[in-house]
Amino acid sequence: MIATGGPADVRIHFENLTDPRRGEPTYPLLNVVVMTLCAVVSGADDFVAIARWSTKNRTWLARYLDLSEGIPSHDRFNAIFAAMNAREFEICLLSWITSLHEITSGQVIAIDGKTLRRSYDAASSKSAIHMVSAWATMNHISLGQVVVDAKSNEITAIPKLLDLIDVSGGMVTIDAMGCQTEIIDKIVEKKADACIAVKKNQPNLYAAIEQHFDALVDTDFLDAKIRWMHSSEKGHGRDECRTYAICPVPESVKDLERWKSVRAIGMSTNITVRDGKEQTEIRYYILTRYVSGKRFADAVRTHWGIENSLHWQLDVTFREDDCRVRKGHSDANLSVIRRFAVSMLKNEKSEKLGIKNKRLLAAWDTDYLAKVLFGS
Repeated sequence: MIATGGPADVRIHFENLTDPRRGEPTYPLLNVVVMTLCAVVSGADDFVAIARWSTKNRTWLARYLDLSEGIPSHDRFNAIFAAMNAREFEICLLSWITSLHEITSGQVIAIDGKTLRRSYDAASSKSAIHMVSAWATMNHISLGQVVVDAKSNEITAIPKLLDLIDVSGGMVTIDAMGCQTEIIDKIVEKKADACIAVKKNQPNLYAAIEQHFDALVDTDFLDAKIRWMHSSEKGHGRDECRTYAICPVPESVKDLERWKSVRAIGMSTNITVRDGKEQTEIRYYILTRYVSGKRFADAVRTHWGIENSLHWQLDVTFREDDCRVRKGHSDANLSVIRRFAVSMLKNEKSEKLGIKNKRLLAAWDTDYLAKVLFGS
């Protein structure tokens, strides 16, 4: 068991985690979990590296863990994570990180999907797993994820994810895949607001919103009930101007009659000038609340935090797409650990470093690793 009186008593967060092994196991389950998370934070990307890191850092680990039975082999790590219930494991990790970092109420919660490309196994005809994740954009905390069923898609996975996490009081943002009446109703049922992108996968809705805003542009928005937000940026060889407009649902948008929870529609216009060439991008949205222009702009802009702060880090820093772990549930469980490792590293503020260099520092300095994991 983990020692009491140390930087944190982690045991309480894993009390309800079911040990998948039969009989009396040699290695305590908590040991396996803590060693794995420590190793992943410190740069290990597969079970061979996790076992090796644990062996090299046995003296430090022994401060907190009873290591009388030693360190498991990489095959043992793999077997345990392959059999472990991914959802139970995720709940325990979320309990751990939220005990250290409180999730800010009312923030934007971005939902998006990502495929683990090397989880595909031709020998067993196992498809690459696709994870749909929820990301608290202000706190940089992974709230949860679900694996998309091989015979399904994100449309059916998103409601399952919403059933598993607490989004109450927040603003849930999803790209056009989530533009479904059932998903929006589920978000409202969970006592949250929604800001959903509209594209041509909903052709009638898209055309009606586009036509409405085109008509407003033609009249220079004369007498229109509109809330605005404008911003501009210069840098990286480009000038960028963004305009956000939101209005209550107009009677002219007839297709919204079946979207009972929608209360507003929005448009974002992004004008970029690079090397003297101007490019304009217009996007449309539906919202379940007529919010301020600033709130709408924040929802649109911060949604991409899940790509920049989570998925990009998983691909580039954690090399997730190169990971060949695929036995049983081990790919999903290791993916969960990576997401929480990103959260923990982003929330450690004492060092002004990027995630890659924070991982290196954690590998070099176990005192810093303790700060990342235990907040002290």
